[in-house]
Amino acid sequence: GGAAAQKTVKLSIPDPANSSVGMFAKVFSEKVAEKTDGKVKIEVYPDGVLFGRDQNAAINMLEDGGLDALILSTSVFASFEPRMNAVSLPYLFGNYDEFIAYLNGAPGQKLLNSLDRMNIVGLSLAIRTYRSITNSRGPIAVPADLNGLKIRVPNNRLWVDFFGALGADPTPMNFSEVYTALQLKTIDAQENPVEVPLANKFYEVQQYLSLTNHIADSFGIFMNKAVWNSIDSATQELIREAAIEAAEYKNTTDIAEEEKIISELEAMGMKVNRLSDEQVALFQAEAMKLYPRFESMVGSDFVQESLEFLGR
Repeated sequence: GGAAAQKTVKLSIPDPANSSVGMFAKVFSEKVAEKTDGKVKIEVYPDGVLFGRDQNAAINMLEDGGLDALILSTSVFASFEPRMNAVSLPYLFGNYDEFIAYLNGAPGQKLLNSLDRMNIVGLSLAIRTYRSITNSRGPIAVPADLNGLKIRVPNNRLWVDFFGALGADPTPMNFSEVYTALQLKTIDAQENPVEVPLANKFYEVQQYLSLTNHIADSFGIFMNKAVWNSIDSATQELIREAAIEAAEYKNTTDIAEEEKIISELEAMGMKVNRLSDEQVALFQAEAMKLYPRFESMVGSDFVQESLEFLGR
C-alpha cells in the first residue's frame, strides 16, 4: 500500500546485484526510501545493463542525462578528472582508518565536487578493499618477484607505470577477457581486491594469492545534475545523508568480509602469502620513487594536499 513514489531515479551499477557494490546500491536505495517516506524511489539496475557494460560510456551518459545516477570506481572517473587518481597512488594509505578518513575528509569532498563541471553531483565515496595479486608462477613477496610477470591491469597509466617500474609486464585488458587469458596463460597474473578472484572463480586458473595491498580505489554514488536539481533542497539533504550512511555500511562490511574471503580462496586451493612489514616497506620504497611521475597524472597540488592531509 502507500502512496506512489513521486520521483523515481534509475541507479546504474557495473556489478551484479549480489556483489559488494550491489549491496551498497541496495542499502542506499532502502535508506532513501526510508528517509524520504517513499517520496524518492531509487531503482537499481545491475551488471551495467543501462550502459552496455562500457564504464567510460557510463560517465558520458551520466554527464548528458542518459543516466540518472551511477555507482562507479574513482579509477574509471580518473580518465575524465585526473585528481581521482590520487586515491590509487600506490601505498598512499597505511591502513583502512586512514583511507576512510581521507574519503570522508577534505580531499574526498574535493573529489566529489570535482565533477561539477561535468554536470555530475558526487554524493559519497566508499572504500574498496586493497588490491592484491594472483598469479600462476609463485608467491610475490618482494619487488623482484614481479620481474617479467605478465600481469593484467586496468587501462590506466598509473597502474601501467607502477608495475612497469617494478619489472613486471603490465598488460591492459578488458576485465571480461581476464579469466580466459589466465586459463590460456596469455597472461600470468591479475590484481584486484580479493572478492574479485572469488566471485570470478580465478582460483580455478590461478594458484597463488599474494596480499600485496598495493593500490586502492573507491566507489562513489553520483547523480546527473539536472536530476539532482529537480529534487527540492530538503530532500536533497536526505538523499545525501542516505549516500553517506550507505558508504559507512560498505566500509564496515567490506573490511569485515575481507578475511572471510581470503579463507574461502584458501579452501579453494589457493596458496596465500601475507607480506611482512619489512616486505611491504620494500614495495613502498619503490612506489615512493615514482610519486614525482605520478604527480603529472594527478596534479602536483592535489598530491601534496593528499600527503599533507595524511601527515606524510
